Amino acid sequence: MSVLIVWVMGAALLLINIMLRTRILRLEARLRELSNPKEQLVFLRQQAAQREKVAAIKALRKQYPELSLIEAHKMWQQV
Repeated sequence: MSVLIVWVMGAALLLINIMLRTRILRLEARLRELSNPKEQLVFLRQQAAQREKVAAIKALRKQYPELSLIEAHKMWQQV
């Protein structure tokens, strides 16, 4: 009986985890839609003039948390 309860609780937690991850992914996608890549590039160019690569990318991701490290690095290559 207790194994069944543990299994049901585990399944419920897994379902909640999946629902929350889905919601987070949707929110991140919406945030990307609302962000302006040109604005991000301008910010990165300003940072690049003042800082080295790693510090500039960190500043960009702090300013625009919706950007992944890969996306920020691709933007750096455009600068």
